[in-house]
Amino acid sequence: MAHPALVVIDVQRDFCQGGSLAVKRGDAVVPRINRVTNAFEKAGFPVFFTRDWHPPDHCSFWSQGGPWPPHCVMETLGAEFHPDLKVPPRSTVVSKASKRDSDAYSAFQGTDLAEQLKRGGVDEVFLGGLATDYCVKESCFDAIANGFITVVMTDCVKGVNLRRSDSTRALHAMASRGAHLRTSAEAIRRCQSARPSILPRRAAMKSSS
Repeated sequence: MAHPALVVIDVQRDFCQGGSLAVKRGDAVVPRINRVTNAFEKAGFPVFFTRDWHPPDHCSFWSQGGPWPPHCVMETLGAEFHPDLKVPPRSTVVSKASKRDSDAYSAFQGTDLAEQLKRGGVDEVFLGGLATDYCVKESCFDAIANGFITVVMTDCVKGVNLRRSDSTRALHAMASRGAHLRTSAEAIRRCQSARPSILPRRAAMKSSS
């Protein structure tokens, strides 16, 4: 039986307060995402956490002519998940943009996330994380393109907002592509009401790059 999955996008130290590419009030998403994660765990539905996992000379960095300061360099403190983010042992970590010459805003770009979701019988994905106007937006577009019912939890995302309206414009763009805009409370109710599938026992946390 098809079932939903939660995909938490790039809630890493460097994108939160004190990080090298901090999203304003990015930390605020953590408690809400934790509540949704807990609901998915209790229901037995899969949870995925994506992360930027850059080499030190990644093409997106200023030093290489890219648009961003160095951030989320693999195996550094800044690349770690926010310390208060709940990452259950049986969740799956998906690393992206880990090659020097290739960037990836979308959680699906250069990863096997779509294949993992489809193999697991997932037909609906709930998205939250950072940042609304970049990685959340592009991940949403790719989730839709891969045929998933796609829900963006509007109180579980925060944007960079180089322009004040960027996050609002991004949410409108996602909705225009077919995404459903919902709150974390609505996501939890959906998870609780979904008829549980008989899911295979998941192994301890694994990392996919």
